[in-house]
Amino acid sequence: MDKITIIIPCYNEEETLPFLKKELKKLTEKMNDVNFEIIMVDNCSEDSTLKIMKELAKNDKSYQYISFSRNFGKDASMYAGLKASTGDYVVIMDADLQDPPELIYDMYEILKHEDYDCVATYRKDRKKEPFLRSLFAKIFYKLINKISSYKMVSGARDYRLMTRQMVEAVLMLEESERFTKGIFSWVGFKTKWLPFENHERVAGKTKLPMKSAISYAVRGITSFSTVPLVMASVVGVIFCLISVGYLIYIIVSHILDKSIASGYSSMMCVMLFGFGMVLLVLGIIGRYLSQMYLEIKKRPKYIVKECSKNINI
Repeated sequence: MDKITIIIPCYNEEETLPFLKKELKKLTEKMNDVNFEIIMVDNCSEDSTLKIMKELAKNDKSYQYISFSRNFGKDASMYAGLKASTGDYVVIMDADLQDPPELIYDMYEILKHEDYDCVATYRKDRKKEPFLRSLFAKIFYKLINKISSYKMVSGARDYRLMTRQMVEAVLMLEESERFTKGIFSWVGFKTKWLPFENHERVAGKTKLPMKSAISYAVRGITSFSTVPLVMASVVGVIFCLISVGYLIYIIVSHILDKSIASGYSSMMCVMLFGFGMVLLVLGIIGRYLSQMYLEIKKRPKYIVKECSKNINI
């Protein structure tokens, strides 16, 4: 009998967990020929999320929990869940039911009867999402697919079902600054994409503010593409050529008409613009250096404060 591990990262999800439990019960009853292991990872929630997790684990042996010492982020939660998983197949899904649990049945049937290693999902549209978040997401996917050799499907979710072989491959990538969507693409394996309609959260509010989303996007770009560094070098060369050309222009102008005096305003504009570009280039380089600095320290991706007794961390 196959075993499926469901990994659910959680942060302040006390309102959604009762709804999630009901939906997962429907799924397990439908797929009664499969064993389920449900690992809920608490990212140091400030509400009753951990308390509810403990109650679920106490009343149902298929539920297990991991609780961090602080908020290490969703990517760390997914990594911890993958590391603790023991299933032949592993699912990652959100607790807010934006990832419909009923799709797991379809994913499992595809992996069992078709030649795929992973079934991933993407949203058909972003109609129920705030306009700015939707716009920035579209720009990000277009940009990352142009500058990176690893293609990512627009609207892709972390919601996917993977074989054990693919899970082990993902765990081999041990960087601290994780961009999991990029890692899924980097490890390869044959993936089938399933579209689904965008769902609103069943309860509560989103835990990823715009500032964090932009920071996450920047991490994804710098983790899986060196194009920004190449662009920084190109900008430097272009401005060197511009400065040489401007110097030649000044020299020739003085030779042809000695009465021409260089303008203070135009010179200041050129200098300020040049300094601005230098700072931009240094900022791009600094971003890569900071990422290297964080990786070199080799700090753990997360620290577990407490977990179920049968969890192997």
